Amino acid sequence: MPDPDTLPGSFRASTFIGFRTLFYKEVLRFWKVNFQTVGAPVLNALLFLLIFSHVLDRRVTVYGDVPYTAFLVPGLIMMSLLQNAFANSSSSLIQSKITGNIIFVLLAPLSCRVFYAAYVLAAVLRGLFVGTGVYLMSIFFVDLPLAEPVWVLAFGILGGALLATFGVIAGIWAEKFDQLAAFQNFLIMPLTMLSGVFYSIHSLPPLWQKISHANPFFFMIDGFRYGFFGQSDTSPWLSLAVIGICFMTLATLTLTLLSRGYKLRG
Repeated sequence: MPDPDTLPGSFRASTFIGFRTLFYKEVLRFWKVNFQTVGAPVLNALLFLLIFSHVLDRRVTVYGDVPYTAFLVPGLIMMSLLQNAFANSSSSLIQSKITGNIIFVLLAPLSCRVFYAAYVLAAVLRGLFVGTGVYLMSIFFVDLPLAEPVWVLAFGILGGALLATFGVIAGIWAEKFDQLAAFQNFLIMPLTMLSGVFYSIHSLPPLWQKISHANPFFFMIDGFRYGFFGQSDTSPWLSLAVIGICFMTLATLTLTLLSRGYKLRG
């Protein structure tokens, strides 16, 4: 892939057109089947909300006076956002590799950064659509405050970008859908479910609290939840720093893999 910074202006213009086209293609890919890619995840999150809120709402309060249902909603929003951001970028790449049409993207005059940005931004957009859908549906069931909307947006975008980047890595590495499913089932799902979506880590024994702090998903969930209540299990600045470092690390790794054509060029 050429570096657009070394190309004349006309090529830079064509690079922008290429980015816009690839981004549009990725957005159109999930939006054409939005009932499956957006509607179904929203429904799944609502089922979690209905079941857990019915069982625990009157028995559990968090942060002193926050009802359990209200506490649960931000975790479900972020969980859905993260999982769908990962699913979008990873599934798109593995499908393109299996069908062979990835070659048409690789032959285009697009740099690694443009390729990466188009896939990640489209995946983040899908995650935000799903997260917004969960939020809009949940307000019919619970009165949810929004103390710090800037933090909500910051963690939503950065968390989605982190998981979308990881999805690109998974899509590059995987050669068949079984390998991609292993990422989802044995890494993404456990880390998400054990990140504090359904509980505050202060309810855990000290050992498990320390283990939870080794899970980057915890910082994404906790920082995102801070934006709603102005309260969290750890400092939102610490959470933002951890997620930022993780994102920069994975982004650097992804760009390195793309520049080398790892498992993309025959």
